[in-house]
Amino acid sequence: MTEPKWEFWIDRGGTFTDVVARSSAGELQTCKFLSENPESYDDAALHGIRHILGVGEGERISLDQISAIKMGTTVATNALLERKGEATLLAITRGMGDVIEIGYQARPKTFALNIEKPEKLYSRVIEIDERISADGTIQTPLNLEGARAGLQDAFDEGFRSIAIVLMHGYKFLQHEQQLAEVAREIGFMQISVSHEVSPLTKIVARGDTTIVDAYLTPILRRYIDRISGAFVEQQEPGQILFMQSSGGLADAAKFRGRDAILSGPAGGIVGCVHAAKLAGFDKVIGFDMGGTSTDVAHYAGEFEKLYETEIAGVRMRVPMLHIHTVAAGGGSILKFEDGRFRVGPESAGADPGPFCYRRGGPLAVTDINLCLGKLQPDHFPAIFGPSQDQPLDAEAVQREFARIAEEIGANQSAETVAEGFLAVAVEHMAQAIKKISVSRGYDVKQYTLNCFGGAGGQHALLVADRLGISKILLHPLAGVLSAYGIGLARIHTERQKSIGTDLDQELMQKVAHGVAELEALNADDLAAQGVAPGQVTHHAQAILRYRGTETTIGVALADPARMIADFEEGHKRQFGFLAPEKDVLLDMLVVESEGGSWTRPEVEIEPEAGPPLPLASSQFYSGGEWREASIFDIADLKAG
Repeated sequence: MTEPKWEFWIDRGGTFTDVVARSSAGELQTCKFLSENPESYDDAALHGIRHILGVGEGERISLDQISAIKMGTTVATNALLERKGEATLLAITRGMGDVIEIGYQARPKTFALNIEKPEKLYSRVIEIDERISADGTIQTPLNLEGARAGLQDAFDEGFRSIAIVLMHGYKFLQHEQQLAEVAREIGFMQISVSHEVSPLTKIVARGDTTIVDAYLTPILRRYIDRISGAFVEQQEPGQILFMQSSGGLADAAKFRGRDAILSGPAGGIVGCVHAAKLAGFDKVIGFDMGGTSTDVAHYAGEFEKLYETEIAGVRMRVPMLHIHTVAAGGGSILKFEDGRFRVGPESAGADPGPFCYRRGGPLAVTDINLCLGKLQPDHFPAIFGPSQDQPLDAEAVQREFARIAEEIGANQSAETVAEGFLAVAVEHMAQAIKKISVSRGYDVKQYTLNCFGGAGGQHALLVADRLGISKILLHPLAGVLSAYGIGLARIHTERQKSIGTDLDQELMQKVAHGVAELEALNADDLAAQGVAPGQVTHHAQAILRYRGTETTIGVALADPARMIADFEEGHKRQFGFLAPEKDVLLDMLVVESEGGSWTRPEVEIEPEAGPPLPLASSQFYSGGEWREASIFDIADLKAG
C-alpha cells in the first residue's frame, strides 16, 4: 500500500512562519509558528513539517511521505537589510573600479549635510585589463595571467564569492566567460557573471544585481543545504521549491540570491489574486499586513512587474512583482517622543516580539489591538511564557499604555493613547496603497481591498474607510494566504534580451528569432526542474520607452502599431501626457515560461439557513467609545 503523500506550502516571514499542509485527499491543515524560537526548535519551517507528520524535533524526515515542499523565505532579504551576506570580490574592467560606488550620483536627501551612503556589498575590487567596445571591437585583449594572479591573491585572503562585471559583457560574453573559468579553476565557490545574472545594458544596475547575487546566493545555499539535510533521502527535481520575487517557483538547486528578495510577499500576491478571481473581483488591492511590515500591490487583470528597482540602497535589475512595503506590521515598535506618536520603522520581530508576548519586548501594534479589545486572549493560541502555555498578557499591556497616558496628561486614557498610535499606523498603510494606485493614475475607489496576513483583518475597515474603498475581501485562509499562494504558484523562469532599437516592422523578424531563442532556453531550464515539455506555457512581452527617456512600460508582444498604441495608453494613464515627436524604442524583450501547477477545485458550499450563532460577545474600543461585538468561529460561517 502506497503511503499518503503531503504537500507543504510554507511562508517564513520576519515574525511568523505559516504552514499550509495539503493531504493526498486534498484536505488542508494550517498552523503558525514563531520564526525565531531557539528554545524550542532550530528552524520554524522544518518544525512545521515535523509537527504535521508527527516526527520528533531533531529527527530526520522521510521524503517518502512528501510529494512537494514549496517555500518562501526572508533569509536573503534579512541578510541584505542587515548586511550579513558573503564577503564578495568584484572583478571589473580596468578604470571602472569606482563606478558601482559612484552609481548615478543621486542624492535622495537633497539638503542633508551629513551624507550617509549605503554600505557597499563587495569587500574588495580587482580591475581587469580588458576592454570590448559597444560594437564588439576588442580594444584591450583580456590579460588572463594578470587576472589569474589577482584572483588567486583574493582567494588566498579568504574570498570564496566573486561577481564578474565587464564593460559590454551583457552582449559580448567571451571575456566574462574566460574570467569565470579562471575563477572556477582557482576554487571560488560562488561565481556570479553579469551576462548570466542580468544580461542587460547599464553597467551600474547590471553590476549591482550581479554583486547582490554573489553576496546572497551562498547564504541561501547554506539555508537550502540545512533544509535538505533534514531529510533522509535525496530530493528529486521539483520536490523542494522556493518562491521567487517574480511570482513563480524555482527548484532549490536553481534558486539564486537575485531572485529571493521578495520571496515571501510574492506568494501573498499570487494567493490574493487567486482568491479575488474566485470571488468575482478583477480589480484588487492586495493588503498583506504581517508581523514586521505591510506589503501592498495593485492588480487589474495582470501581475505588475518591475524590471529595475532599488531595495535597501541597492539597485537591482531583475523581474520582481510590483510590491510596495512599509514598516507598519504587528511588531512595529511604538514610541512617544518629542510630543508625538511614532510607529516603526523598527520591529520587535519574533524574538522578543511585542510587549504582550511575555518575552520582555517593547510596545508594538499588536499591543494596540489587544488594549482595544480587537484581539481576544481567550481566542488566541496560549503559546507564550517560559513554558509556552500562557495567553497574551493583556493586563501588562493595559498598564503600559496607561503609563504613557499619565505621561501625556490632558485626561488621556490607555485606550485613547492606543487609538492615537493606531491612527498613525493606519495612515502609513493608506499612504502605501496610494503610492501604488492613486499616484499611478488608478481610482482606488473602484477596487476591492483584499486583506490578509496575520494582522490584516484587524485593520481592514480603518484602511478601507481612509481610502474610500467600499468592498473588502477576507479569504477563509487570510491569516496564511501567502503560504497558500506559494502552493498555487507555478514553476517559473524568465529571461530578458536587450534590444534598444526603434520599434518598426523591420525589427519584427529579429524579435521573432529572439523570442524563439529565449523560449528554448526557458524550456530547457524548466525540464531540469522536473516540468514535462507538454506542461510548459510561454508569454512574451515588449518593454518600450521613448527615445531619450529612462521610463519603460511593458506591453504584450504584437504588431508594432498595436504595441505603440498600448504603450501610449499606459504612458498617458501614468504620466498624463504623450510625446508624439519622440520615437518609440523596443528597449527589452521578455519571455516568461512556466509549468507544473496545482489548482484547488472550487468547493460548493451550502447557503446558511439562518443567521450564524456567535460563540460569545465582547467589547472593543473604537471612535472614542466602547462597543459591543459578537465573536464567531470562521469554521462555522457558511455562504450567505
